[in-house]
Amino acid sequence: MNGWKRVIPVLVLAVIVAGCIPTQRELRMEQDLEEMKRRLAQSERSVVTLRQDRSDKTSERLEVLAKQQAEIQAALDNLRVEFQSVSGRLEDMTQTSARIREDLTLVQDDLSLKVSALEERLGKVEAALAARPASSESATPQTPEALYQRGLELIQKEGAFERGREQMQEFLKRYPGHELAVNALYWIGEAYFGEKKYEDAILQFQEVVQKYGTHPKAAAALLKQGLAFHALGDDKNARVILQQVVEKYPKSEEAKKAKERLAEWKSPS
Repeated sequence: MNGWKRVIPVLVLAVIVAGCIPTQRELRMEQDLEEMKRRLAQSERSVVTLRQDRSDKTSERLEVLAKQQAEIQAALDNLRVEFQSVSGRLEDMTQTSARIREDLTLVQDDLSLKVSALEERLGKVEAALAARPASSESATPQTPEALYQRGLELIQKEGAFERGREQMQEFLKRYPGHELAVNALYWIGEAYFGEKKYEDAILQFQEVVQKYGTHPKAAAALLKQGLAFHALGDDKNARVILQQVVEKYPKSEEAKKAKERLAEWKSPS
């Protein structure tokens, strides 16, 4: 009995001591807990660092985007200014073109009126010529070529413009379908020009252009028509007609002459 009394306190002390000393499992759990705390702290630091990096990158990207937006806006402003400038130039060109069309319309109307007046006068002249007796030369029977050649000699070599013109008119009366008819029409105009009957010459050359627009003589007739207007002091219509020679028959010798005349008229006298 006394022995148990001595053992009991020892057992109690052992139990107390055992309760105070942690077990291996508890130590491991505490280590795991500390490790988890350390990892959690490290994770939090990583998260903070990541957030900071992302914030910096976002700021950089925003700055880049802001710069790009500013450049685009500047480019748009430049385009807007350039567009306004081009619009202004187009408006000026449109107004200038409208004025040119109006001037050309006035010139054409004026030319039409003058041509109509000249046609009326030519009709009277032709009526008067028809009433005149035929000349001895025209009454003489001869071939078409000989009749034409005689009229050409009178105009070109002898300067007998009136007689040569009558010879060519007789040729056309007899042989209107002859291949030399267009030449005869032209030389009648040349005869009028030589007689300084510029209005009659203008009408005669107009007939050549209207009937034989693709014939080589059409370019010569149009050129001489412009020169006839110039001789009448109508430089405005003269320039218009010579410009038509250049545009319609650019490869012809008459176009070259027309350019030379236009250049002379622009030069100071």
